[in-house]
Amino acid sequence: MWISRISHCPCCCLLLFVIYKVSLQCKNMKRATNNNKVREQVLLELSFVNSDLQILKEELEGLNISVEVYQNTEETFSIPLVPLGLKETKEVDFTLPLKDFILEHYSEDSSEYEEEIADLMDLRQACRTPSRDEAGIEMLISYFLQLGYVESRFFPPTRHMGILFTWYDSFTGVPVCQQNLLLEKASILFNTGALYTQIGTRCNRQTQAGLENAVDAFQKAAGVLSYLKETFTHTPSYDMSPAMLNVLVKMMLAQAQECVFEQIGLPGIRNEFFTLVKMTQEVAKVGEVYMLVNTAMNQEPVKENIPYSWSKLAQIKSDHYKALAHYFIATILCDHELQSGDDEDQQEKALSQLYDYIPEGLMVLTVLKDKVQRKQLGKAHLRKAIVYHEEALRVCGLCKKLRNIDVLQEVLTAAHKRSLLKYAQQETEDDFLSLIQAPDILPKTEHKIETIAPHFSKVKVKDFFHRLGPLTVFSAKQRWTAPRTIRIHHEAGELGFSLKGGSPVQIYCLDPVCSAASMGLKEGDYIVSVGGVDCKWHGVNEVLEKFKSVGEQPIEIEVISCQDTAASMHSKSATYSVGMQKTYSLICLAMEEDKIDQTKKVPLKLPFLSWGTKNRQKAASTLCLPSAVAGSSQIKKKLSPFTLLNTESSLY
Repeated sequence: MWISRISHCPCCCLLLFVIYKVSLQCKNMKRATNNNKVREQVLLELSFVNSDLQILKEELEGLNISVEVYQNTEETFSIPLVPLGLKETKEVDFTLPLKDFILEHYSEDSSEYEEEIADLMDLRQACRTPSRDEAGIEMLISYFLQLGYVESRFFPPTRHMGILFTWYDSFTGVPVCQQNLLLEKASILFNTGALYTQIGTRCNRQTQAGLENAVDAFQKAAGVLSYLKETFTHTPSYDMSPAMLNVLVKMMLAQAQECVFEQIGLPGIRNEFFTLVKMTQEVAKVGEVYMLVNTAMNQEPVKENIPYSWSKLAQIKSDHYKALAHYFIATILCDHELQSGDDEDQQEKALSQLYDYIPEGLMVLTVLKDKVQRKQLGKAHLRKAIVYHEEALRVCGLCKKLRNIDVLQEVLTAAHKRSLLKYAQQETEDDFLSLIQAPDILPKTEHKIETIAPHFSKVKVKDFFHRLGPLTVFSAKQRWTAPRTIRIHHEAGELGFSLKGGSPVQIYCLDPVCSAASMGLKEGDYIVSVGGVDCKWHGVNEVLEKFKSVGEQPIEIEVISCQDTAASMHSKSATYSVGMQKTYSLICLAMEEDKIDQTKKVPLKLPFLSWGTKNRQKAASTLCLPSAVAGSSQIKKKLSPFTLLNTESSLY
C-alpha cells in the first residue's frame, strides 16, 4: 500500500499485496477464535507479518518519497527538507472525442481544429515532466487554466466525453481512473504544489537569498495545496483527500518556519543576552510546529499512507529544535551574570516571557542575581536539552532511510556533543543537590508564516479553441442548430431587422413580413458568418459595416438557433471561475416580446447585463448592450455605473 508507482515494480506490488492479505487474515482469525492457544499463535504470526510489512514499507519509500531526493547539490550542514513527489499519469488522446464533439455540437469541420488539439496534447505531455523552476510552475498553471476553457467547450454536464484520465497516487501508487476532468485539474494543482516544494528544497540554504526563496516556495506550496483542499473536496485519491492535504499544508508551513530560523541565524548567533532570548523563542516555535505536524501525521486516516521516514523526521526535528531552545536558555543563565551596568528590569522582563511558569521557590529576578540559582536552572535546561538530543538520535536510528543520511546524523551528533560539553563545564562536586526541573519554553516568532494563495491571473493564457467563438455563447452547455444560410435583400434601404448584443450579434426586432423572415431567419438567431467571413467575434458595428460594404447587393449570412429555450434566454448559471472559488454570474439578454404593429415602428427596448455575487438580492450594476437598426440612425448607447471587482562568538 506504500509503493510509489505500481506499474514500475510489479513484484514488490505483489509481495506487498500478499503480506497485506495475510495481515488481514490474521486479524480476522484473532477476532473469530476463542481458543487462547490459537490466539497466541495468530498473534505471533501477526507480529512477523507486521515486521516484514514495515521493512517492505521502508524499502518502497525510496521509489519516490525519499527525503534525499531534490535536495540542494551544494555541500551544506543543514537538516534535509521534505519535497513532494509529482503524481504520474498515463497518456490521454483528445483527438477523436474532441473532433467528434466539434462536428456534432458546433457543426464545424473538425479537421480544421487538428492543430489546436495537437497543441493541447503537447502541453499536457510537457506537464508530465516539468522543469524544477518557475518555468515549470508557469507551464502547469497554463495547462490548468487551459483546462478551464476545455471544460466549458467540450464537457457538457449531462454526459461523459469518453476520455479516461488515469493518475497515480503520489504516496500509495494506487491508480485512479475517471472520465472526469476535475480529476485532471486537481492532479495538476497537486503537482504545482509539489513542484514548489521541490524548488524550495533545492534552494541554497547557505545564503540569505536562497533561504528567502525557500520560504517563499514553501508558502506558495502550502497556498496551492490549501486551495486544492477547499476547491476540490471529493477527490478519490488518498494524496488529495482533505485530511492528507491538511497534513501537507502544515508540513510546508513548518519547513518555511524552519527556513526563517535558519535565515535569522545565518550570520551567526551572538552570545549576547537579548539575542539569545530572541533565538530561544524562535527555535522553540520551530519545535512546536513540527510537534503539531508529527501529531497530525499519526492521526487516522493519514497515518497509514504517510511515509514512515517523514513521520520520523518530523519527530526528530521537533526534539532537535526543542533541545536547541533549552541549550540557548542554558547559555543565557550560565554565561551572562547580571552586571552593575545591566538593565535588570529589561532582563527580568525578557526572561519572564520565556516561561509559562517558574519552578517552585524561584523568582526570575532572584535567579538573575543569584549565581547558584542561575547555575542550577541552567544545568536543568542543559539536562533537558541532552534528553531531547538523545531522543532525536534514537528515533533517527530506528528509520533506515534517515540513519543513512550523513548530514542529518552529523547535525544531530554535533548538537548533542555541544550540549554535553556545556554541561561538563558546569559540573561541580555538589551537583547531586541540583534537583530543579527545567520548565517548558514558550514559543514565539516575529515572522509569522502564512500560506500564499496562487495568483492564476499572473499567467496569461489564450484559449486554444478561440475560433469556436465567444465562450459565453459557444459552450458545451448550450445546444445549437447547424448553420443556416440566409440570403439578405435590402428593402427600401432597410434589412427588416435590427441587431443587438456583443459577440456574436443577435437578430432583434425581426419584421415577420420581410424577405429574410420568409427565408427562415428567426428572432434571436446568432449571426456567425457574413459573406463567407467568420464573424463570431464581431460586434454590432463591425457586422453593420459588412452589410453597408455591399451596398444594395444581396448578401448571404449564416445563422444558428439555440435548441434549448432556457439556454437562449441566458438564465442564471453558476460557473467555476479560475482563481475564484465561488463566482456566480447572472447574464440576462432576454426581454418580453412586445406586440409589434406591422404598420408602426416601436422604440427598441435595450437589453441589460447585470452582475451580482452570491446572496446579493439585486445586481450591483447594469450595462446596456449595443444595439443598432440598419438603415436608420443608431440608438445611443446608455451606460450606467459599472463596478468592477475590484558577533563575539558563534553558538549555532
